[in-house]
Amino acid sequence: MQEHFDDFFAEVFTELEEKYGEIEEMNICDNLGDHLVGNVYIKFRYEEDAEKAVQALNNRWFNGQPIRAELSPVTDFREACCRQYEMGECTRGGFCNFMHLKPISRELRRELYGRRRRPGDKRGGRSRSRSRSPRDRNRRSRSRDRGGDRGGDRDRDRSRRDRSKEREKSRERSGRF
Repeated sequence: MQEHFDDFFAEVFTELEEKYGEIEEMNICDNLGDHLVGNVYIKFRYEEDAEKAVQALNNRWFNGQPIRAELSPVTDFREACCRQYEMGECTRGGFCNFMHLKPISRELRRELYGRRRRPGDKRGGRSRSRSRSPRDRNRRSRSRDRGGDRGGDRDRDRSRRDRSKEREKSRERSGRF
């Protein structure tokens, strides 16, 4: 069963990435409720790619049924996932209103997402930002109190804030298919 699912996932991922643009994340719901059953959520790197995919996929069929694609306001799929399901404790089963994601094999994950590794990046995939420990935060604020710039931390923080504001303004890059 896992092998068939991995084949389906790889086929969809590869086709959409080749035709429309780089995929950052793809999730498939394992729920049974009408509003989630069969949903595939794809987050493209660029919103223009998501728009192209939605337009093209609305003219296609899969397994004898029309594909209904739309842009989604969800930008962080982790917030829409059932944490109880991830821990094996969801009592609502497939009818839960939060997403129960069907996992792909580690090998396939490495194959699809790991191919984007940058030279010198040993972990593969994209990096996740981490919050600083309280000790690091205190050290940083003390250096600012003394007037130290620590190699442009302020500029880096300002640049991060500007990027997050841009993301808030940007339209959706995720789609539901």
